[in-house]
Amino acid sequence: MTLPEIMAQVSAYATHQICVTGGEPLAQKNCLALLTALCDAGHDVSLETSGAFDIGEVDSRVARIVDLKAPGSGESSKNRWQNIERLTASDELKFVLKDRADYEWARNTVIERQLDQRCTLLFSPVTESLEPRDLAEWILTDRLNVRFQLQLHKLLWGNIQGR
Repeated sequence: MTLPEIMAQVSAYATHQICVTGGEPLAQKNCLALLTALCDAGHDVSLETSGAFDIGEVDSRVARIVDLKAPGSGESSKNRWQNIERLTASDELKFVLKDRADYEWARNTVIERQLDQRCTLLFSPVTESLEPRDLAEWILTDRLNVRFQLQLHKLLWGNIQGR
């Protein structure tokens, strides 16, 4: 779709809040232009990104939700640690955790880097691997300044692509 076609489709929904996500938006060559166009059209825009791409060129009006991949994901080598320095109070840093080892890695990363002083932190369990109750209890026991989050798209639609 062209940018004007996307903007027409968005306006048909008559919504104010727009979240650009799915796959890796920043891997798409026109993502930055889309984000700016959505902001220019008066939308409240957020971007969910894997954290593997530089977020420095994202329009400053966009709230960025950046993943920090835990070791259990098999993708932690893709973490772009420079993005952490770019995060502001309006951004969020998300950890999706597979097991206790991932939790401990995330907890230690938060504490060592004082990430809770930078932006909102989200801890989510991998749906098939970690019981939400266990993660919630670990967070409470350690008194972490993070927000517990379930992956609602998986609860609502499962792993259906495009939903």
